[in-house]
Amino acid sequence: MEPIRPSACFPGRNTERQNVTARRNRPLALPTLRDRPNRFQQERAPIMPSVDALVTKADATRRKILSDVDPGDFAWAIPIMRAGYAGRGLVYLIVASVSLWSIWQGGQAQGTQSAMSSLDGVWGTIVVGFVAAGMFAYAIWRVVDCIWDLEAYGTTAKGLIARGGMLVTGAAHAGIGVLAITAIGLQSSGSGSDKTTLLSKIMQMPGGVWLVAIAGALTFAAGVYYLYKAVAQTYREHMQANHFTLNWNWALRAGVAAQGVIICIIGGLIVFTAATTDPSQAGGIGTVFDWLQEQPYGKFLVVALCIGLLGFSLFCFVNAAYRIVPKAADGDTRSVAVFLKRAQSRLGT
Repeated sequence: MEPIRPSACFPGRNTERQNVTARRNRPLALPTLRDRPNRFQQERAPIMPSVDALVTKADATRRKILSDVDPGDFAWAIPIMRAGYAGRGLVYLIVASVSLWSIWQGGQAQGTQSAMSSLDGVWGTIVVGFVAAGMFAYAIWRVVDCIWDLEAYGTTAKGLIARGGMLVTGAAHAGIGVLAITAIGLQSSGSGSDKTTLLSKIMQMPGGVWLVAIAGALTFAAGVYYLYKAVAQTYREHMQANHFTLNWNWALRAGVAAQGVIICIIGGLIVFTAATTDPSQAGGIGTVFDWLQEQPYGKFLVVALCIGLLGFSLFCFVNAAYRIVPKAADGDTRSVAVFLKRAQSRLGT
């Protein structure tokens, strides 16, 4: 009599044993290098492409423009941008420093032309020469930025307005360059009376008063925009993220706010000029200092504004070093705004 095998009574056990044996005898399949994920690509993926590191908002126009751009084609614009912002920062540094020194000595704050004219000697001439070169470089930068659309604003209505504003600011800084040349004696000096005469001629033209009023209103609106930039900190979208831009934002913010206050006062004085048909009321930074001096606690207001201008000078120098030109930015460039947004998302806030 044949003995009864356990497998005959429990056929499922035999099948299970065969499956285990088959799994044991199966050759071990190690993943090949081709199958393994590229760790370098995984680590680099969040930084590239550069569009995600530069654009924080869902701006389809800018994303499309930047996705089709080779940064190497626009690298030539970087030196122009750096020279322009450095010259701009030097102007405000001179105006604020000379004004604070004058107040310390018992005098009054100085305007742009007066501050540059006060720099005597060979070194003063060299500094003012650098200012003139920087201002013309900044004017050229604004024109180049507008024509080649280096900020990727596009041709929408909003983009065209932004690019038109570049031309206006470029023309204004070219005027500062002319003042610098005047200060070192390469041109016949222009005085405040010449400026007053020009405004008088404009206001005597048909509709001239309205033109001056509109110019003042636009100037005031530009000042409000600077104040908005200081409050919303939108300038962080155009700065590289590093230790300085992340930890010294309070100084940059104060400088932008001070610039906004000055431009608002200049715009208000221009509007007041149109309302009173008195061209002597209009002017630049020097006129703003004179107007503040007449207000209660005027000297303290002027000193506070001069300190704010030092902050704006720092803002310009930081832009010269760390400003992002979107069409010329490489894949490793990350803006402060994007860095902070990603840091907040990692923290779950």
